[in-house]
Amino acid sequence: MAGIENILSIISSQQKQAEKTIISSAEKKADGIITEGNEKAAKEYQEYLKKAKIQLALDYDNAVSSVDAQMKRKALAYKVKCIDNVIAKIIDKLDNLPDEEYFAVLSKLLSRKADSDSGEGVLLLNKKDLSRVTEDFRTTAKKLNIEISAETADIENGFILTYGLISENCSFRAIIEAERDSVRDIVSRELFGQVKK
Repeated sequence: MAGIENILSIISSQQKQAEKTIISSAEKKADGIITEGNEKAAKEYQEYLKKAKIQLALDYDNAVSSVDAQMKRKALAYKVKCIDNVIAKIIDKLDNLPDEEYFAVLSKLLSRKADSDSGEGVLLLNKKDLSRVTEDFRTTAKKLNIEISAETADIENGFILTYGLISENCSFRAIIEAERDSVRDIVSRELFGQVKK
């Protein structure tokens, strides 16, 4: 019996040794897998971090560009509003000049718009202006071969000048609208010291 016990003891001892070797080998493999996994995870993390930083920089640049564009649009809209307000005040001021000054402005405008090559012209004023026409303005019109019509035009101020079938609206607003960009550039330089973009 002692022989069997010795054999069993040897087998048990060998089994325990084999188990230790297998366990030790498995632990080494597990440590290797864990180390490799950690290295891969660290590498992936660094790659992700690098990509995230690049994306963050792009997102930041895009956000800054968007905000900058919005601010420029708002600044431009404000400038345009200021310019339009100034133009409206200029028109109002011109419209409310005393009769002599108002018609002196219209005389200068008429001298610029008259076309001596087109024959006799006809000038229409609004009802208010027709009732207060100055003699100087009548004289200017006559010298330019332009008849002031007894009919009235549906305009705020200024006049309508007609040569045959061709009519030109010379109200202050119409003139400013026709020359909008150059008028806005002039007002922009006066208000902001630069040409409107």
